[in-house]
Amino acid sequence: MTRGDKLDRYRAKRDLSKSGEPSGGRKVGKGDRFVIQRHKASRLHFDFRLQVEDVLVSWAVPKGPSLDPSDKRLAIHTEDHPLDYAEFEGRIPEGEYGGGTVVVWDAGTYRNLTEKRGKAVPMADAVDHGHVVVWLDGEKLTGGFALSRMGEDEEWLLVKLDDEGADRRRKPAKTQLESVLSGRTNQDFADQ
Repeated sequence: MTRGDKLDRYRAKRDLSKSGEPSGGRKVGKGDRFVIQRHKASRLHFDFRLQVEDVLVSWAVPKGPSLDPSDKRLAIHTEDHPLDYAEFEGRIPEGEYGGGTVVVWDAGTYRNLTEKRGKAVPMADAVDHGHVVVWLDGEKLTGGFALSRMGEDEEWLLVKLDDEGADRRRKPAKTQLESVLSGRTNQDFADQ
């Protein structure tokens, strides 16, 4: 199965004609992009997405990313999303899968730092093997982050590496709520 086939799972969970979410297929830039969306659904969480080949591989991070290397954040591996989801903001109607508001909290490019025995591991293989290390160049987050699967299920840990981007005092997930695309917050979309 190719990664592109995994969009069937994404599409099967949603009524795209009601949710307003992208169906995929639109070409969106080149390169290794990442996006983190602040999603206020039944529970607030952050969707951490990495472009791997032609999809966004995705994890839901309930507490959001931390800049403190001592914080270990639960990250639930979810279905792959289409590349054009990286620009999605708005309100998913109540009663629809993921109903609530979504803003692009951070975005940028990343570099794959994943290695095994001193050799680079391609991103798709890193995800399949359950260990990913990336360097983010975003507007709110920079530096190294590691994602590691715990056991055989979909639970992973997201951890900030101890590098120049680490900051034990700064809490952007709690203090910087606005979108890097529109400047709007989840509340702005809820009030529409």
